[in-house]
Amino acid sequence: MKAQFHKVPVNIQSSFSIRHDQKPNFGTTWHYHPELELHYVIRGEGVRLVGDNIGNFSDGEIVLLGANLPHTWRCNEEYFQNDPNQAVEAIVIQFLPECLGRYLLGLPEAYLIPKLFEKAKSGLLITGEAKARLEPLMRAAVQATDLDRIIIFLSILKILSETSEVQTIATEHHAFKQSNESDVQRINKVCNYTLSNYKKEITLEEVASLSNLSVTSFCRYFKLITKKTYYDFLLEIRISQACRLLIEDKLLTEVICFECGFNNVSNFYRHFKKITKVTPLEYKRKYLHSYKEAVAA
Repeated sequence: MKAQFHKVPVNIQSSFSIRHDQKPNFGTTWHYHPELELHYVIRGEGVRLVGDNIGNFSDGEIVLLGANLPHTWRCNEEYFQNDPNQAVEAIVIQFLPECLGRYLLGLPEAYLIPKLFEKAKSGLLITGEAKARLEPLMRAAVQATDLDRIIIFLSILKILSETSEVQTIATEHHAFKQSNESDVQRINKVCNYTLSNYKKEITLEEVASLSNLSVTSFCRYFKLITKKTYYDFLLEIRISQACRLLIEDKLLTEVICFECGFNNVSNFYRHFKKITKVTPLEYKRKYLHSYKEAVAA
């Protein structure tokens, strides 16, 4: 999708940005910036869009995003209801590749760091022991000053560059250099409408009218911008929400089918397997098995 350029606030006395966010939600703007971003969700749940990938995020997730990789963390609807008991919390580190000096990346001892930055162009989900080691370092980085700040940051880069406990998020690089403001507003409007209304039937006429386009023009436009049809995009949103509900393990699969906008159980199973490569039951078992292993460890 066309993404909006975001100017990361720069403190002239700092070589990189660290912030600790506590707010109602993460917003809805699909954006990118030249800085890499290490994003640690302490609290919050919803849909994560990175490049061409649509997935879920929840408490404890750590993601590394490459330069100019478009992204947004779109919280579940309850985070937009002005409920003081529903809030998100995250620690975000944003940095340019050469933030510690242009010569660092050329040092023979630092050869793994440029490789890390290259892999991050598709987005990396950090897992396992690496994630456990990063969490306290990111919390410490918020309060650190002077050389301690640099030392912690280098320790974070060391863990990230040496670990194999990562999962690639997007299927290909989706870096952006510039964007058209009208495209940004149009796509954001369609995306937000879809995320708010995926439970009900959405017609092409509805979303086309949001873009002030005919159905034919909208379909052509959406495919040109996103490299997928609107129907495929809607399916991915619905399956992503189904995955979240399966993991919560509170509803029967047949109920989840209708909760996510499908009106036919057999179609739900078919689309779920096509997108995730497993059945809903296999998906739930795989997740619960991984969760039990993590708790045991």
